[in-house]
Amino acid sequence: MTQTLLEPDAGAQRTAPPRLGFLGVGWIGRHRMEAIAKSGVAEVAMIADPSPEMAAEAGKTAPGAELVSSFEDLLDAELDGIVIATPSAMHAEQSIRALERGAAVFCQKPLGRTADEVRRVVDAARAADRLLAVDLSYRFTEGMRRIREIVQAGELGRVYAVDLIFHNAYGPDKPWFYDPALSGGGCVMDLGVHLVDLALWTLGFPGVAGVTGRLFAGGEPLGERPDRVEDYAVATVDLDTGTTVQLACSWRLQAGVDAMISASFYGTGGGAALRNVNGSFYDFAAERFRGTQRETLAGPPDEWGGRAAVDWATRLAAGERFDPETERLVQVSGVLDGIYGR
Repeated sequence: MTQTLLEPDAGAQRTAPPRLGFLGVGWIGRHRMEAIAKSGVAEVAMIADPSPEMAAEAGKTAPGAELVSSFEDLLDAELDGIVIATPSAMHAEQSIRALERGAAVFCQKPLGRTADEVRRVVDAARAADRLLAVDLSYRFTEGMRRIREIVQAGELGRVYAVDLIFHNAYGPDKPWFYDPALSGGGCVMDLGVHLVDLALWTLGFPGVAGVTGRLFAGGEPLGERPDRVEDYAVATVDLDTGTTVQLACSWRLQAGVDAMISASFYGTGGGAALRNVNGSFYDFAAERFRGTQRETLAGPPDEWGGRAAVDWATRLAAGERFDPETERLVQVSGVLDGIYGR
C-alpha cells in the first residue's frame, strides 16, 4: 500500500489521504467520485472505464488522476481503496479480488446477486481485514436518519408495521438489467434492496421469521421465466419481533409522477414517514405522527446522494478496517432471496 494503514485501536491517523481508484464512471460512479473529491478526504488517484470518453469526462473532475484501461491496472497500482460502479454480475468477484489485493471497497448495490455471493464478499473483507461498504444511499438522507433516531429511542413505542414503496416511472436504460443472469433480478434487486435495508436498519436488524413475495412482468405473474425479470413486486417480511414489513416496488409504473418513494413506520406510540416530494427522486420530507397531528422532521434541500461514499472514504482515512456490521449485508440479501423464492 502507498501509505501504512495502522490498526484503528493504535490511535494513529494516516500521514496522507488514502489513494482511491474508481472502476466504472457512468452517471452514478462519476457522481460518487465527485462527492469524494469535493470532500477532500481522499485522493482520486486512478480512473478505469471501458469507455475512454467516459473516463476522460470523469477525469475533468480530478485532473491529477491517471486514466487506465482495466480493472487489472487498478489492482496492480496497490491503491488503498477501490470504488466499484459496474454491472451487478461483476460486483462480487471484483470486490473479492480488490479485497484480496489489500484494497478497501465501496461497491454499488447489490453487492451480490444472491446471499451466497454477498457472503463470499463479506468473508473476503474479514479475511483481508479491509473496510467494505455498499452504496445504500437512502440511509444517509436527513429524514431517514431522524426517523431511525426516533425509532431506536423507543419514541414510537413498539413498531408493529412498516410500509415501504419505491415505484419508478422509468426502467433502466442498460440491457443487462433485463438479463436475470447478469442482474440477479429486476426491480426488487434494483430498488427493493433499498427498502429492505431501510426497514431492517431502522429497526436494528431483528431476525427474519418469514418472507413471501409476488413478482410480475408486463402485468402478468412472472412464474418460472428464466429469460425475464420482474417489473412489479409486492412482498411481506415477518420479523421475529412480531413486526410486519410490507413493500412494493416497480419499474415503469403508470403512477402519474416520476417516482413514488416512501418508508412509513407505525408504532404503539406514534408513527413516522419519509416521502419524496412532488415525484422527485432527490427531494424528501420526513414527518412524525401523533394521532391526527404531524410534525416535520426534515425536508429539502438535502444533498444526500454522495454521503455514503464520503462516509466510507472518511472512515478509511481514519484507519478503519473490517466492520462486523458488514454482516448485515448478508441478512438484507437473504430477504431478497426469500422474495425471489430462492
